[in-house]
Amino acid sequence: MINLTKTEEKMNAKGVWNMSKKGIVRNISLMLAAVLGTVNFGGCGEEASSDRAEVEMVCYKPEAVKAFEKIEARFNETHDDIHLTISSPNEAMTILKTRFIREDYPDIIGIGGDSNYSNFLDADLFLDISELEELEQVKKSYLQMDKELEFVPQEGAYALPYAANAAGVLYNKEMFQKYGWEIPETWEEFMTLCNEIQSCGIQPLYFGFKDTWTCLAPWNALAVGLADSDICSQVNREETTFKEAYRETAEKIKALLPYAEENPYAYSYNDACTAFARGESAMYPIGSYAIPQIKSVNPDMKIDSFVFPANDSEKENVLNSGIDLQFCVMKNTEQKEAVYEVLRFLYEDEVIQIYLEDQGGIACKEGDFSIPSELTGMKEYIRNDRMADFQDHHYPSEMSVDAMIQTYLLDESDNSADKFLKRFDTEWKRYNRDLIRKVQEYEKGMEDAQ
Repeated sequence: MINLTKTEEKMNAKGVWNMSKKGIVRNISLMLAAVLGTVNFGGCGEEASSDRAEVEMVCYKPEAVKAFEKIEARFNETHDDIHLTISSPNEAMTILKTRFIREDYPDIIGIGGDSNYSNFLDADLFLDISELEELEQVKKSYLQMDKELEFVPQEGAYALPYAANAAGVLYNKEMFQKYGWEIPETWEEFMTLCNEIQSCGIQPLYFGFKDTWTCLAPWNALAVGLADSDICSQVNREETTFKEAYRETAEKIKALLPYAEENPYAYSYNDACTAFARGESAMYPIGSYAIPQIKSVNPDMKIDSFVFPANDSEKENVLNSGIDLQFCVMKNTEQKEAVYEVLRFLYEDEVIQIYLEDQGGIACKEGDFSIPSELTGMKEYIRNDRMADFQDHHYPSEMSVDAMIQTYLLDESDNSADKFLKRFDTEWKRYNRDLIRKVQEYEKGMEDAQ
C-alpha cells in the first residue's frame, strides 16, 4: 500500500511496506509497470546553469504545491551556486517507489512520519544526517516519534521533522460560550459534559464512521493517553500484548457511542464535517486536518479544540500529534553539502512560516511560530512538548485496523472487547510475522553481545 498525505489519509491508505532493495522490485514492480509510461519524473523549475549544483526534492503533498513554489523561488533567488527543484505531484509515493525501482533517486524526499518512513529506512535508503545542526532545534517529541518508528534501533538521525498536525476534540466555541460549558480535563469531566450537553437537547458528538478511517480519530486520541507510545515495539519484543495495553482504550471509545448521532455508520467524513459546521453537534473528535473542510461549509464558524481527556488526571493526558512532513536525504546523493544547505534554508523561521501560512499545522521546530486559532486549546501542550504520535502510524495497512474498530463498535455482545482485542493480537502477528522475527533476532543479538 502507498502512504498518502493527510488529505489522502482520509482514504485510510497508510501502511507498512516491508521491503529491502530487492524486495522493492519484487513487491511493487508489477503494480507500477502500468504507470511507468505515463509518469512525468521531471521537476517544475526552469533549466539551471550547468555550473551550479542541481538539488531535486520530491514531496508527497500535492496540496502544498503553492507553498513549495514560493519556497523554491525564494531559495533560487538567494543562491547562485545551487539550483533547487521541488516537485509535489499527485501519487507522489507511487512515483517515488517507481523511481526507487529504477535506482533513480532524488536528493531529498518529503514524506510523513509513518510506516513508509519506517520501510524506507529499513531498506537503507536514507543518509544519516546526525551532523546537521538544525536537528538540535527540533522539538524532542518529534525526534522521539521518528526513533519509535524504527523497526530496530538505528544509530543516527535520518529525518528532519518539519510540520505536524494534531487530533483531539474540536468544539463549537459559540455554543460552549452560550451554555457556559467548561472544557473538560479528565475522563470523568468529559463524560459529565456529554451528559450536560445532551440534557440541553443538543447532540454532544458527531463521528461519521461510514468511512472506516474516521474510527481511528477517537481511537488514536484516546490511545496516546492510555497506552505507551512505543506499545507496538513492546508487542514485537513480546513484552506485552494489545489485549493488555488497549483494554481501556477499547472500553472508552465504546463509551462514547451513546453521545453520537444515531447510527454513525450511515454517515461519512464529509457528512460529519458538514453536520458539525451546521451546529448539529457541540463537539467533533477529529484531527486538525478537518478544519478546512468544516470551514468550507461554514467560513464564519468559531472553532476551538482540546486534548482528549482520556485519563483521570490531567497530568497524564498528552496531545495526539504526528509528523505530517519531514525531509529525508537519499543515501545515494552525490552533493551532500548542497543538500545540507537546502535543509538549512528550509529550517529558517521565515521559510517555515511560508509553509504554515499555506497549510496550517504545527512547526516541528522550537520557536514562537503561529498556531492556528482553532488549536488554541492545545497550545500549552504544544509549547510544553506534551505530545505522542498517532498509534496507527505503526499499523500495517493490510491489517485494516480501522475496519476492525468499526466491527467492534457495531458488536453489542457482552464480550465484544475480548473478541476485538484477541483479534488485534492475532492479526498483528499475522501481518508482522517477518518484522517480529527480525526484532527478536536483533534483541537476541544484543543479549549475546553483552
